[in-house]
Amino acid sequence: MPTSMLDVDKEAARQKSLLEDNGATRASKLGTDGEKTIGEKIVDALPIPSNTAPVTEPFKTERANHVTDTPTLSHELAVDDHADHEKGAAQQVHKTNEVADLGWHEEKKDIVSPLVGGLGNEELWLLTRRFNKQMYHVKEVVQPVPGNLDLNIADEEEFSPDKLRSNLERLYMTVGMGTLAAFKHIARLRSWRETQRTAAFASVYFVAWLLDLLVPLFAATMIALIMSPWVREVMFPPAPIALVSSDGGVQKPRAGVLGSHDSATGAPENHKGEATEAEAHNFVNTMASVALASAAGKHPQGDPNADDDTDVTNKDNKDAKTAGTDTTPDPTALATSVANAKDVAAGEKPNAKHDKTKVPMETAVWTKMRPFMHMLADVADTWERMANALSPTPPFPQNTARLRLVAIFAPLLLASLFIPSYMFTKGVTLGIGIGFFGDPALSRGYEILNRQFPQWQKLLELRNTLLKGVPTNAQLTITLLRIGEANKAPLPPPPRQPADQGEPPMQTAAVTDADLRATGSEPPLNATPAELDAAMAPTAHATSNTGEADINASKDAQHGKKGSKLLGFFKGTTKGTVRTALGANSVRATLGSHHAKERQGVVGPAGGNADLESGPVDFQARYEGKRGHVYITAKATIPAVAFSTDVSSDPDTVHPRWSIPIADIRELKKVGGFGWKTKIVVGWSLNREMADGLEITDRTGKTYKVTAMPLRDELFNRLVAMGGQKWEAW
Repeated sequence: MPTSMLDVDKEAARQKSLLEDNGATRASKLGTDGEKTIGEKIVDALPIPSNTAPVTEPFKTERANHVTDTPTLSHELAVDDHADHEKGAAQQVHKTNEVADLGWHEEKKDIVSPLVGGLGNEELWLLTRRFNKQMYHVKEVVQPVPGNLDLNIADEEEFSPDKLRSNLERLYMTVGMGTLAAFKHIARLRSWRETQRTAAFASVYFVAWLLDLLVPLFAATMIALIMSPWVREVMFPPAPIALVSSDGGVQKPRAGVLGSHDSATGAPENHKGEATEAEAHNFVNTMASVALASAAGKHPQGDPNADDDTDVTNKDNKDAKTAGTDTTPDPTALATSVANAKDVAAGEKPNAKHDKTKVPMETAVWTKMRPFMHMLADVADTWERMANALSPTPPFPQNTARLRLVAIFAPLLLASLFIPSYMFTKGVTLGIGIGFFGDPALSRGYEILNRQFPQWQKLLELRNTLLKGVPTNAQLTITLLRIGEANKAPLPPPPRQPADQGEPPMQTAAVTDADLRATGSEPPLNATPAELDAAMAPTAHATSNTGEADINASKDAQHGKKGSKLLGFFKGTTKGTVRTALGANSVRATLGSHHAKERQGVVGPAGGNADLESGPVDFQARYEGKRGHVYITAKATIPAVAFSTDVSSDPDTVHPRWSIPIADIRELKKVGGFGWKTKIVVGWSLNREMADGLEITDRTGKTYKVTAMPLRDELFNRLVAMGGQKWEAW
């Protein structure tokens, strides 16, 4: 029987008494004035775990029901007053019955700025976009979380090729771009183009070498770089990555224009960070193409119809040459059994009966895919934590993590002033010897620790010691989302690009002193204004020539007109098949097929004009094939989410098919409307966007699946940020 949304209060009355103690609970965590005591601040600055319960009390559980229960540092910062920082629109007190709409359906220029104090809207939307691509599946965790921050990656996270791709792209955007920027700085120093800066570096280095003070110099430099952003900018003045050549000079960006500052190609972008995201996407695509071409045995130099053939002397032979290269679709584009086809063409017989290595190797590789994916995520997490420790984003503490990192180098600096380099070398080599030859004794020690203190390794992780309380970008994003929810002002999603706006304009991005600067009196990159203007100005198009004939031949895919017609024929045939299948699915849904109902409405309208005007309270969706809206209400004592076929701007006036208190949500999972193979075929043949869905599981284990949601990510973000749950990414 449908019930009113007000009945949620009755269903959740058992939790109301817990909420009444929020003030007392939070007061017990803080000092009488609402601030941490001096002792607590000292403990925070020390590289020791904030919570040893995972080892001392492995079965201890903690479950929060509301964000004001502050079960983690993220929740605590969300409900904090933020009086020490500039406040954005989402941090203001909003006296509203439901929520304040800060511009969910507005254009970028019309949205109030800043939404969160100390962070520009473009940076906020960059974090949100990447959060949407990274978070697929979260589960509530009741154990204490490492570093007092939730949304860590589960040790047994689910593997999927799409998630592996997401991690590879994320690795490019973090470690890849950071490493490239470091190499460009090294190239600038070694080039001696910026003579004053390089001379200063060289003078200090060789004086320290003569005085045997290289270790103190290294430690003092690291301390200065960690504590002072000003020192970082003086020692390593900024410059757009795409503008600096590999030899430290000025170059024309690969995109043909300096349209962005933090990308490797300099490609133009409509929103900050989009160029780097597109680079990461194309980087993974290109690596996959190279791998596929290698598996297919693509070898243009071995083609008898290659351009360097000298026996093609007449028109007929030239036509035969053209037909041989252009009409046959490239194997890398077909992507179907290309490796086996190559083996057959070479006279081999790829057969599992004869090749006894095929199955074991496939099993070994796929078995290691999940640990490999988890390793990539750990590397990216550590990189992001280190970056956020050096340059904290409000409302996270600005100096606590820096002091903790300095605590490593300060003893090294003091010790290096008294310990000669000979003793330092002897100590390092002794440690190497013990690590290499001391396995019997070390293994015995590990066994004792594992028996006496299970999971002791968890306490020694960087996220629990040096980087405790320092967020990854995902943890930073969920904290910002929680700030908006705690103030009844959900953060607007990243503005969507209008379909008629097209690609970003081919024009030079604004370059200020914060983007391009030099140390001392020299000009940036020791280049004249004319050289800089010529390098940054747009050209007609970006070059695709690599400079090597063999690489160009391997890179270029030849399909030709006939090949394109062949692919067009298959596309037209597939389109008819897909439309027939969709029509049959509608018939099956009418007859009561459960799976057919879940596929109803998944294929978006022609032209990509999906309804994006829902949110932040109601979200267009389907449940069991029926059109309706998912409603989020915050008026009641216990916030709730529900689905109803009614249409209303007031969630309390609808009669829901089902409703769940936000505090009772145990699991959130993004799901596809179709399987991944079908999704590719439908999207390719019909040129339409697919609207995916969301599974919501409550603490009783009951699952509700809503489908055909144009704003699925936006609903996921609201639900994951509203409650007091501690999440773990799966």
